[in-house]
Order: sequence, then structure tokens, then C-alpha cells
Amino acid sequence: MILKVVKYGDPRLRAKGARIESITPAIKALIADMFETMYAARGVGLAAQQVGHALQLTVLDVRAVPDRPSTLQLDGKETDPNTFMPLVLMNPEIKPLSEAVLGPEGCLSFPEVYADINRPETIAVKAMNERGEKIEFTCGGLLARAIQHETDHLHGLLFIDRMDRKTKLELQDDIDLIAADTKAMLKNSAKS
Repeated sequence: MILKVVKYGDPRLRAKGARIESITPAIKALIADMFETMYAARGVGLAAQQVGHALQLTVLDVRAVPDRPSTLQLDGKETDPNTFMPLVLMNPEIKPLSEAVLGPEGCLSFPEVYADINRPETIAVKAMNERGEKIEFTCGGLLARAIQHETDHLHGLLFIDRMDRKTKLELQDDIDLIAADTKAMLKNSAKS
């Protein structure tokens, strides 16, 4: 089922996610719905907060963006990241392994807003997958950027929080418009 993507201005985007301790039927259903929602919106990542759930759960799939390569190492060996997709991460922990670099980002919760964001190029990731197994890997490129972006969501952080001042000022009108539309929609739905 395609879920409604929460837009900026909705307080649920700032909610810190609760840890997931077990894979329940409800979690399995949410994962399936999140993938369907992400693919329908043509995204490469989606966090539970973006569909109104304060959980440490994100889904990712970078295969649709071949012009922004990713790297992946499993057990110290280079692996094709596409064979690792689609990817479910629960309770992810990330550790930067390199200097930060500027790179383009967008967000399904900020339609048509794009900016260059400074993030480490390579990261180490520890998480639980959809089968409840612990997974560990190192990644770079788009996959690393997407995981960092989605992990921020799980802690109530948004990519606008990572924008430099000049960029945010340039985009402020667009950001304010999204927030105003969202707040008006929330107000109208509260009246219904």
C-alpha cells in the first residue's frame, strides 16, 4: 500500500525513532508499504518518520541512479552494491571513515528542494535487517550519502539542518511554502 509521505512542517518529521527489538507482522507490513511508497515517489531512501512512524527503520535502493555510483565492502571485500539492494536498516549506527564532501541531495518530504550537503564520503554501518539479523558493511558514494540522510531522519534531523547558511537562505521561500501548505493541511484535517 502506498502511504502518504509526511511533508516539512509536520511535527512527526522531528520525532526521534524508537528502537525496533523484534520483527513483528506490523513491522513487516510497514517495510513492504515503505518500499512501495519510496518506489512510487521515485526516491532512493525513505525513513519511517516520513510516513508518520517514530521508529528506527529506513528502506533504501540506489539501483535507479546509475550516474551516482556507490561502493560497498562486506567482510573487507569489494561487493557490487546492486546485489545488496533493496536494503532495510533498523537501529542503524554509522561511523564516518573519511572527510566530508559536498554532494547533491533532495528529500521526499521537501518536494522540489535540492541542495549540496557536506557528508563523509565513506561510512561504516551496523544495523539489523528485515530478518532480524545483524549486518555490518562499509559503503561510499550515493549509498553512504543516502544512509546518512535517512539515519538523520531517524533522529529527527532534516537535510535543511545540514545546509550551509547561504544555501538555506536561497531556499527559504520554498521551504517556508512547504511548511505553510503542510500546516494548513494539518489544520484542515484536524477540523474534519
